[in-house]
Amino acid sequence: MKKRIAVLPGDGIGKEVAKGAIEVLQAVGERFGHQFYFQYGMIGGEAIDTLGTPLPDETIELCKQSDAVLLGAVGGPKWEKKPAHLRSEQGLLRIRKELGLYANVRPTSYYPSLADASPLRKEVIEGVEMVMVRELSGGIYFGKPSERIQKNGEDGVVDTLYYQRAEIERVVRLAFELAVERKGKVTSIDKANVLESSRMWREVAEVISKDYPDVELEHMLVDNAAMQMIKNPKQFDVVVTENMFGDILSDEASVLTGSLGMLPSASLSERGPYLYEPIHGSAPDIKGKGSANPIAMILSAAMMLRQSFGMNEEADAIEQAVNQVLDAGYRTKDIMTFGKKLVTTDEMVGEIKATLMDNEAIMYIMSAYA
Repeated sequence: MKKRIAVLPGDGIGKEVAKGAIEVLQAVGERFGHQFYFQYGMIGGEAIDTLGTPLPDETIELCKQSDAVLLGAVGGPKWEKKPAHLRSEQGLLRIRKELGLYANVRPTSYYPSLADASPLRKEVIEGVEMVMVRELSGGIYFGKPSERIQKNGEDGVVDTLYYQRAEIERVVRLAFELAVERKGKVTSIDKANVLESSRMWREVAEVISKDYPDVELEHMLVDNAAMQMIKNPKQFDVVVTENMFGDILSDEASVLTGSLGMLPSASLSERGPYLYEPIHGSAPDIKGKGSANPIAMILSAAMMLRQSFGMNEEADAIEQAVNQVLDAGYRTKDIMTFGKKLVTTDEMVGEIKATLMDNEAIMYIMSAYA
């Protein structure tokens, strides 16, 4: 099978982890007989410095002509004081709009070999298997007006939280569809005791739940949800929420696995290619030091194989290789605990690639004697 993949390495450690994911995908191509064509585009700070915009038109066109998009990370203090339209994060917001990416799906899984890396007790996180569905194209991040104002001679500021009912409906329905294939529970998170937007969100969830009689719907206020994710994370299956709440809570969920460097994500659309990225940022403080964890980016590539290309066996092979390497004790700095083997970014990628190819040899030998 031949697939065209747009690669947007971005800023900071984005280039390092994207490079690792591509190497693993090349190993997958070799093992399973696929051809992946990688074409590169700029986004974020690098694009600002080079072309004067956080998202060049050429990058948008490249993404639209590709079968899927891999994104490393964007941002950094270098661009934080730029005018609003020249901040690196604007590249992220615009690519989501241009590709129609309306939902970000972020799985959080318990890794037995990483139990010691989490600040939570093993009995709290053991068996956690949840997925967060975050609305991605509406809410306060996109609402207008969003500006500094003068009122009654005083400095002020306004941000607008706006949702159309249809935007809420499609992301909530996606959550129910995922729950049908999982444990059959949707937790819808809002702030309905205060916000009118949340009251509409809760209304929509109730209406859609009638189409899924075998799925349990639970409503939870966001402040309680933040506590419950630390106190009793095993209660969650599929969690769905609006843009800003999802941004915050999905980072909190990374504590369960021990590091932001472990969580992949997929951003889905109704019409265009999907975008895959780790949930961590560009981490400019460790850029070039060889300590970045590439696993979230590699697992994002596995999500791409499964979700965009239907390559379930290939995705399983990557996830199995990652688990085997972790079980063998290899660790980057962010997940390092006593008695484990500290490795660099490139060394971790190398171990995963080698395990992936070794598993192919084992499978070949087993089939020969079958």
